[in-house]
Amino acid sequence: MYQTTLDQQPATINFSATGPVLNGEPFSWDLVRLTDRTLHILYQNRSYNAEVLELNAAAKTVVLKINGRIHTIQLKDRFDLLLEKMGMSSAAAAKIGDLKAPMPGLIVGITVAVGATVQRGDTVLILEAMKMENTIKAPAEATVKAIRVQKGDRVEKGQVLIEFG
Repeated sequence: MYQTTLDQQPATINFSATGPVLNGEPFSWDLVRLTDRTLHILYQNRSYNAEVLELNAAAKTVVLKINGRIHTIQLKDRFDLLLEKMGMSSAAAAKIGDLKAPMPGLIVGITVAVGATVQRGDTVLILEAMKMENTIKAPAEATVKAIRVQKGDRVEKGQVLIEFG
């Protein structure tokens, strides 16, 4: 189960054997991948062109451009919802450790230096994966303690990229 916000309204998305379920109702759509970053969607006899502008697995955010409008989607999985229910979501967000590679790829840019203070959402690295450049952002306010990669390095999923202190 995921929770997000669509058009300023909270939404819950579940996945069943028959397909996605949006707010308790089956969600039927026709989706065709055009390129690595673009999709064509048919939903309720309407056509949508979608482009993935940014995917940040660590912060669980996706930025989409749908028919010219930009949408930032914040996902919460069942663990985030459980922490929130227990009143621990802010405590979990406040503690920041290592920033790990969300997928294998090539480091094509590093935008921070050791000792720099970053804010949540600041770009710290650019990772190329599957012919797409992915901006890797700081998950919270922190100070860069160490940078464990260099431009041009190939990295594996889960590899530590930056340590925060």
